[in-house]
Amino acid sequence: MPDRALVREILRQMLEAIARIERRASGLTNPNDFMSSDEGIDKLDAICMMLVAIGESCKHLDRITEGQLFASRPEIDWKGVMGIRDVISHHYFDINADVVYSVCRNRIPGLKTALEALHNTESGD
Repeated sequence: MPDRALVREILRQMLEAIARIERRASGLTNPNDFMSSDEGIDKLDAICMMLVAIGESCKHLDRITEGQLFASRPEIDWKGVMGIRDVISHHYFDINADVVYSVCRNRIPGLKTALEALHNTESGD
């Protein structure tokens, strides 16, 4: 049985990373916004760092909960969440701004909802 306080803390950290992604991506209107200025490239770098942190945290949670925590939220592509961490970490110079933009717009909202539900469940709320 994993330490519930540890699980809650990791989930909280993941939600904080999502808040940072949301804040950094808020002014973006298309993938080219990442590449059109130094500020855009800085946003891409910062968002990628948070995606790496989220993916690593997912791997850690999956290990310590023996795959049980994420089973309750099958609508999320947890392997994809963990996999983007590997792609960014090992192939950083091949990162596709279109993919990162799509993740920010299309995947982060659902992931946030799932993580909030898991956090509330672990908190007993």
